[in-house]
Amino acid sequence: MSDIVIKAENLGKMYTIGHQADARRYVALRDVMAQKARTLWHKTKNLATGKAIIPGDTMEDIWALKDVGFEVRRGEAVGIIGRNGAGKSTLLKILSRITEPSTGRVTIRGRIASLLEVGTGFHPELSGRENIYLNGTILGMTRAEIKEKFDEIVAFAEVEKFIDTPVKRYSSGMYVRLAFAVAAHLEPEILVVDEVLAVGDAQFQKKCLGKMNEVAQVGRTVLFVSHNMAAIQALCTKCITLEAGRVIADSDVLSAIRMYMHRSGDFTKSHSAALKKNSHITKMILTDHRGDYAESVQSGDRVCFHVMCHVDDLSVGYHVAVDVYNGSGNRVFYCNSLMVTGTSFKLSSADVVFKCSIPRLPLMPDAYYVHVSLSRKNDRLDFITNAFRFEVVEGDFWKSGRFFSGVNPPLVLVDHDWSVEDR
Repeated sequence: MSDIVIKAENLGKMYTIGHQADARRYVALRDVMAQKARTLWHKTKNLATGKAIIPGDTMEDIWALKDVGFEVRRGEAVGIIGRNGAGKSTLLKILSRITEPSTGRVTIRGRIASLLEVGTGFHPELSGRENIYLNGTILGMTRAEIKEKFDEIVAFAEVEKFIDTPVKRYSSGMYVRLAFAVAAHLEPEILVVDEVLAVGDAQFQKKCLGKMNEVAQVGRTVLFVSHNMAAIQALCTKCITLEAGRVIADSDVLSAIRMYMHRSGDFTKSHSAALKKNSHITKMILTDHRGDYAESVQSGDRVCFHVMCHVDDLSVGYHVAVDVYNGSGNRVFYCNSLMVTGTSFKLSSADVVFKCSIPRLPLMPDAYYVHVSLSRKNDRLDFITNAFRFEVVEGDFWKSGRFFSGVNPPLVLVDHDWSVEDR
């Protein structure tokens, strides 16, 4: 039990939101008066009980988290994944004591440093130097401890030239670099990092992942929220998957990512908003070497992605892109009609099918997920995440009767030739 640093039990967070009445709908005077009376009663009750006064004619309770329970042990690097709105940020705010849970309890043993959004804990009028000391003090560090780490923090953040400049003049990337450097170097027992690192450039993100890995290696705990599955795999030792405010997986990283990718692959749900657009993707299918609809194909098969679209303007050109990810969330290849043809397609009908043919599918056995987009010139008109899921099974890719059987399989297979010559 002493090894557990975070324990959540039946954790829940409920928010009350307000809705305005539909002004276009006819209502009688008595209905208006009754609604006003109900609104006044709710506002009076909230004022008397010290709750926030929610504007709106009607109220609705939304559970951002519901019955969440898990344990995190000392030295673990835990990934938290899920779709937008799944409750990830709400969970981190509860763990960081920014907001209180509505139900349940969470027990935390150790000092927490949180990096939840750009500028968290920074005062815009103070300089970078002053904010380092301010943040360190908030985290419970003494001035001597902060001074000892100061040069290392500044060097990591790469803001030496601007250290005495008010942080309100920093770019978002500089803000993040300094905030992360402070949080990571002042030796908290628990480091909590949200997707905020996406603001930084690729080199800095790699640097941060290395630092978080170093933090975990010395026995401290890391909680990391990200939509980058490769980063989750590289850093984390276990993973928690949230969906609609509930924990649907608390397991090893690969199993949790596979569940997340599989449950995210609902074309109908993810596409409901897109159907309201004038130009949009209506359907996507995969066919095999016989031209038949397929959800399972072999390595080396001839396959074709069919992207059905509706467009509203035939006077301009369109292009389509297909992005394929494996079950671990790694991007394995990308096909864009504009890159191959060099130009957009001029269409003669409002309803068309874009076909992307792949002569020999270069994929290892696994589950794969396809993202697809429709664009016009430089404008993306529609984008569907996980529009289609298909399986690849073992096939004779090289036509040699031999198959890859190593312990570290590649992501893709490459067609190639061998020869030998005398020197």
